[in-house]
Amino acid sequence: MNFKKTYVPAKGYTRVCEIDKCSLKKLEFGIIELDAGETLNFKTEDKEFAFIMLEGHCNVTCGDKKWENVGNRANVFENKKAESIYVGRDDECDITAIDHIKIAVCGTPVAEKTEAQVLREDHVVLKTLGRVPFERETSFLIDGNSNAKVLTIGECYVTEGNWAGFPPHKHDENNMPTECICEEIYYFLYEPKQGFAVQCLYTADGEIDEAYRVQNDELVEFPYGYHTTVSTPGYKTYFLWLMAGDYQGFNRSNDPIHDWIK
Repeated sequence: MNFKKTYVPAKGYTRVCEIDKCSLKKLEFGIIELDAGETLNFKTEDKEFAFIMLEGHCNVTCGDKKWENVGNRANVFENKKAESIYVGRDDECDITAIDHIKIAVCGTPVAEKTEAQVLREDHVVLKTLGRVPFERETSFLIDGNSNAKVLTIGECYVTEGNWAGFPPHKHDENNMPTECICEEIYYFLYEPKQGFAVQCLYTADGEIDEAYRVQNDELVEFPYGYHTTVSTPGYKTYFLWLMAGDYQGFNRSNDPIHDWIK
């Protein structure tokens, strides 16, 4: 199976990963693109959704709630603390573009109905993780500090030529509190746009052993298995990471072969 997918820019809402139509059972992903003045109505049905503002600004209405000028950057490299919108199950919202907008849409089924909210820049936690040559800046957008019940979402800015998520790690076994079963997606963007990274995905038994060259607007699904990323020299590498599973947060284990590298 090919775990890499490509988003082809289009107006409106484009579903890129759909539950049970890809390798994932709990996580879906898409992109909204609108021009100034255009409005999109979105119904959540049985899922909670997070809308991550990649580019531009918008006004949002959810029932009697209205938020103006959501968004704080022209592209993901302009500001590392993205604004986002969270909408719970059995709800709907209208998103109206102020200028050209590009929004990452992240969803997962949930049982509990929760309240919609907008998460502004001051909500975001930004940390530098690892060390050279596996250093990156990671922001935490949607987690237990939001109204989300299952989704965990953030952004990663990989130091040029460095690895991210090293040692390789996985979250596909119920072995709490160390590890839980959790699916994940990485969605990539670059500056300049012709850049690329290498995304590795493998299992200990060799069932999966992939190294994808991921370009702008491409993503890789992680239904299971160890994964780690390397950025190419000369390019700014960004990826949005989104997770959904049995537990919210980070419960993962490193590949024991490489666990000595801290």
